[in-house]
Amino acid sequence: MNFPNELKYTKHDEWVKMIDDTTALVGITDFAQDQLSDIVFVTLPEVGDEAVADEKYGDVESTKAVSDLVSPVSGTICEVNTELDDSPELLNEDPYANWIMKVENVTALADGLMDAAAYEADTQNR
Repeated sequence: MNFPNELKYTKHDEWVKMIDDTTALVGITDFAQDQLSDIVFVTLPEVGDEAVADEKYGDVESTKAVSDLVSPVSGTICEVNTELDDSPELLNEDPYANWIMKVENVTALADGLMDAAAYEADTQNR
C-alpha cells in the first residue's frame, strides 16, 4: 500500500495535494482503490461547480459497490480529469497520478485531515 508523504488524507479515503496556497488536486487513495477493486465508472463534478469540504462531489462505481466521493477542500472546481470518463480503471493503476478534480480559490480544508502516517494507521484499524 502506498501513502505518499506530501499528501493529506481524509477519513473518506480521499487525498489532497496543495499545488499552491489556493489550488489543490484531489483524488482517491491507494487504500480506497484496493478496497473497491475493479473501478468501472466515475461520476465527475462539473467545472465551475463549488466543492464543499466534507460534502459529496461525485461517486466511484466498482464491480463491488458505489462509493461517494467526499471533498477534502472548499473552492471552485476548475478542472476535472476527463480521461476517467473513458478509462476509470486508471484509478486502479495509479490513484495518485490520476487525480479526479482540481480546485482553485480554496477557502477551507476538511476537518480531520491526516498526514501519511496517521492515515496509514487509520487504515490498519479498519
